[in-house]
Amino acid sequence: MAREMLKSDSPMHELSLCESVVRIIADEAERQSFSRVLKVRLEIGALSCAMPDAMRMAFTAVTPGTIAEGAELEILHTPGVAHCEQCGKDVEVSERYDPCPDCGTAPLFVTNGDQLRIKDLEVE
Repeated sequence: MAREMLKSDSPMHELSLCESVVRIIADEAERQSFSRVLKVRLEIGALSCAMPDAMRMAFTAVTPGTIAEGAELEILHTPGVAHCEQCGKDVEVSERYDPCPDCGTAPLFVTNGDQLRIKDLEVE
């Protein structure tokens, strides 16, 4: 029961991801000499295994006391796209191991949608 609560109520994976995002931002602040982050745009692919709502919660939890404290988090969604070797088409997929919707072949080669990256920042 406690394990289920931890899994559903606490975005542990997303906390770690957001901690990494804040470290990257802090490193860039030092390199580029900015003092405050106003907005962070994260690109999250449909196949990235990062849950957008959990990322928002985690970002709010890890930013106090950092250069990103109070920053707005904007999440840009990118679809999952994969290439089918059998029929030669690029198709949209919602799960990593989905078969080709046109010919049914699996597995497909994922070409987009598995990324999580900082797209850009608004800073001062």
